[in-house]
Amino acid sequence: MLSLKQKQSGFTIVELLIVIVIIGILAGLVITTFVGIQARGRDSERQTDINAVQKQLEAFFATKGYYPPLIDLNNSSWRSSNDVKLDTKALADPSTPATQSFTTGVAGGSNTTRVYYYQAYSDAARTTNCATTTGSQCAGFTVSANLEASSGTYSQSSQ
Repeated sequence: MLSLKQKQSGFTIVELLIVIVIIGILAGLVITTFVGIQARGRDSERQTDINAVQKQLEAFFATKGYYPPLIDLNNSSWRSSNDVKLDTKALADPSTPATQSFTTGVAGGSNTTRVYYYQAYSDAARTTNCATTTGSQCAGFTVSANLEASSGTYSQSSQ
């Protein structure tokens, strides 16, 4: 009788493990890249929002001759009655859209809170903080945000 060897087909355990490891590495690279792209996109939105706020504040200054304090800038009825055209989305950091107002202070340091900061000053050199009461007339400002992808800050100040 003739004995025929049957050839077995399929993958060995080692081959399957190599393929799984390669797929895992590729998935890790894709996820890391995707997260980085999202963070850079949010940073771009932060910069656009800060620039829009700065332009609106400069337009307000051109007509009124002063910058508003934080309490007025955060008040939507004050903004509409004073022709400061800011969409509430421009007041909210993209990672915390529920917070649609500015926080007092300047971004930076060890603070990585994802909000927008507004600091009004009583002097054009931006050395003395302006009064925080409604109707105060401030001489300068800084609006800023903490960036996510570069771990830096982005800010715009009065001219």
